Amino acid sequence: MAFDHRKYAPYLPIQLTDRTWPDQVITQAPAWCSVDLRDGNQALIEPMSVAEKKRLFALLVKVGFKEIEVGFPAASQPDFDFVRAIIEEGMVPDDVTIQVLTQSRPELIKRSFDALQGARKAIVHLYNSTSPVQREQVFGLDKAGIVNIAVDGARLVKSAAEQHPHTQWQFQYSPESYSGTEPEFAAEVCNAVIDVWQPGPDNKVIINLPATVEMTTPNVYADQIEHFCRHVQQREHVIVSLHTHNDRGCGVAAAELGMMAGADRVEGTLLGNGERTGNMDIVTMAMNLYSRGVNPQLDLSAMDEIIAVVQDVTKIPLHPRHPYAGDLVYTAFSGSHQDAIRKCLSKRQPGDLWDVAYLPIDPADLGRDYEAVVRINSQSGKGGVAFVLEKDQGIILPRWMQIALSRVVQGDAEQSSGEISSQRVWALFQQHFMAQSPMSIKSYRLEHIENEQISFTVDYRGELVTIEAIGNGAISAFCNGLNQHFGLQLDVLDYEEHSLQHSSESQAAACVQINCLGSRHQGCRTRRHAVGVHERHRVGGECRTGAAIHPGSLTHTPATLLVSLNSPHEFNYG
Repeated sequence: MAFDHRKYAPYLPIQLTDRTWPDQVITQAPAWCSVDLRDGNQALIEPMSVAEKKRLFALLVKVGFKEIEVGFPAASQPDFDFVRAIIEEGMVPDDVTIQVLTQSRPELIKRSFDALQGARKAIVHLYNSTSPVQREQVFGLDKAGIVNIAVDGARLVKSAAEQHPHTQWQFQYSPESYSGTEPEFAAEVCNAVIDVWQPGPDNKVIINLPATVEMTTPNVYADQIEHFCRHVQQREHVIVSLHTHNDRGCGVAAAELGMMAGADRVEGTLLGNGERTGNMDIVTMAMNLYSRGVNPQLDLSAMDEIIAVVQDVTKIPLHPRHPYAGDLVYTAFSGSHQDAIRKCLSKRQPGDLWDVAYLPIDPADLGRDYEAVVRINSQSGKGGVAFVLEKDQGIILPRWMQIALSRVVQGDAEQSSGEISSQRVWALFQQHFMAQSPMSIKSYRLEHIENEQISFTVDYRGELVTIEAIGNGAISAFCNGLNQHFGLQLDVLDYEEHSLQHSSESQAAACVQINCLGSRHQGCRTRRHAVGVHERHRVGGECRTGAAIHPGSLTHTPATLLVSLNSPHEFNYG
């Protein structure tokens, strides 16, 4: 059978019954090291050119990385040329340390130091494989042979550094495939290297513990890190570094739990490019910290620039659902989600802690606007449609009008079987709730006698009709006139008015819902109005809805009533 789980052995966790890491909380960012230019580059179908590497290096510096692995110069001429270029062209800031990777072989170590000639400060990263599968099947060596490779390499690195005293050196060692290595043996190899390098308070060594291939759950990796921190010599002079991969989809989680277990430093790449399923994504981990109020010590505010550069140099498109960075990660199509987002955003006050349903962070922090937060399709509800209209046009719809508009928009979305743009929402709103024909008001006069006496002229299908009526208020008199002349049986059920949110000319919008001949109509209209005015009148009954934007105060309410009658599903007047 091709699909047979019995060909795989279970991963046996280490015995660490007194583990303490689950009780820890991450309160500060690790020291970050970008490996985009080395681990990320070697995973590409088309490795980056020197020019592309320079562009990416400049981005990494701008984002705020203080340690950047710039290549494997002993194994690649383009890597060697790039390292020489950034040193000779003065591209490395004083507060940035470049790092190069080398295997534990004399000629490779010498070539690495040649590449770093003239660097102000640099990290030489030495590694060799330590896991049983590598020892037995790849190298054919026992444990002692693996320790000898590591120790011999450590001595060569130390000796070479002494021949270049003008550079401030730091040494790093990685037992490759650490997560697949016996914990006791991993500590033994690392301690042997530490004995050679003899670190101190001013020359700490970095011990990097790679999950070269992610083999188990993140909690087991955390156990391995805590075990190592207990058994490594001179812990106070050792920077414990993590390097996780994403084979099981848990690279970020493993790094986070590894930090809780005592690690000081994390290696990874922007947006997770790397071998196989990728390296640990520094953007995701840094933003996880940020979203919980911890300074990530990286500036990711120009997220679109980061995405553009990484996509250009790697030739790998970003998934739209990629955490924090994807095009759709701050977008809600679900009606209930849209409604919750709209309500939360409307209640936010300056200085409030961020607490918005379905949005773990403020998209504006990463240079995103709110246009993409709510997008409309057939799954959207009244809250999403209302959010789009308020954001783009400044019109705040009452709930009864949200319901009416959402039905129109949903029907349009179902018919088109696609997304509805905000421009289309506005067009539908104007078409269904702001129509100026077949009836519009031309003049209006109100006299206060015992009752309100009104005289008004309307244009009905191109014919001017003058009507006079009385009532116990302006709205009542206007309705009485329409009812008497056209036989409408018109009642006002709801009327709301508010200042437009985005208007610089102090305009207001009015929404009305009427019952006419047994059916409900809605309309909206706007006019110039003092900022901050909000009126509401309610009359019992059933309903229809409308809205309007109009420059004349006196004719505003009657004009809105007429808009509500100008429905696409019109009936005959009189």
